[in-house]
Amino acid sequence: MSLNDYLNNNAPANLASVIQGLAEAAKVIDHLVRRNGLAGDLGSDIGGTNSDGDSQKALDVRSEEIIIEKLQNTGAAALLSEEQDDPVPLSPSGDVIVAVDPLDGSSNISVNVTIGTIFSILPSHGDAAANSLQKGRDQLGAGFFTYGPQTTLIMAFADHDDVACFTLDPDQGEFVLTRSGITIPETTKEFAINSAYANHWFEPMQRWMADTLAGKDGPLGQDYRMRWVGSLVSDAWRIFQRGGVFLYPADQRKGNETGRLRLVYEANPIALLAEKSGGKATEGTKAILDIMPSHLHQRVPLFFGARSEIDRLENEHR
Repeated sequence: MSLNDYLNNNAPANLASVIQGLAEAAKVIDHLVRRNGLAGDLGSDIGGTNSDGDSQKALDVRSEEIIIEKLQNTGAAALLSEEQDDPVPLSPSGDVIVAVDPLDGSSNISVNVTIGTIFSILPSHGDAAANSLQKGRDQLGAGFFTYGPQTTLIMAFADHDDVACFTLDPDQGEFVLTRSGITIPETTKEFAINSAYANHWFEPMQRWMADTLAGKDGPLGQDYRMRWVGSLVSDAWRIFQRGGVFLYPADQRKGNETGRLRLVYEANPIALLAEKSGGKATEGTKAILDIMPSHLHQRVPLFFGARSEIDRLENEHR
């Protein structure tokens, strides 16, 4: 089944048009990713910074431009982007807001590691600018594309139980359904975390990891495996395909005390997918989807995946 056929059967016209626009943008971004290095380094810094002060790569900027172009004349009234301070107006007739991280994992562009585009769709309630800050539970749909060995899409709608995966068929030039009914197993022996910052973690994370690393002789009675790519979309794709738990805690380093990942552009869409897949997503004490953002670029800790491990982590935070 093609993506377009799936959308026609499962989504209202406004959401279908937005996702179709994002899919067309993903095809163009994928084309650029696969040609990186042949005509310049798209992973090089261009001297600018985004709304949070992070260095921008050439492909960061180009990806956002492509997404804006492809969302014109869809159901999108405005775009919220990690690269912009304020909402970007789109179609006057649009009635939804699209929040995007145009290129997640951009530090990996030049080293041939999977990167991607994350998106969230919210109702505009008639005024996109006035309603740009909403809880994750208000999302109408969310998902992300990956650009790697395969170009893929995973997405879910708030009013539909299915979490579906699509793969770009290079022969047809279309996304086709390759898996549906995605579920995250409740238990796991696999975790994803950047342990290089372990000495900076707060005590709840330290305790969780100490029990985890104790192995068969510890309180959990089993050995664990660590898998860490350093690209959120890549680590998330693996968890949605075979299970696991992802952990990106706040820590004591300056600027990371309240977390690193963006609530609106990264945590909320991933959390919707996690809950729809039977997993959990938390910032340690509260479900990600229940957090009311205070500003567009708010950062949070993000833990998601197997329910048993998220429950254990939340217990450490109590």
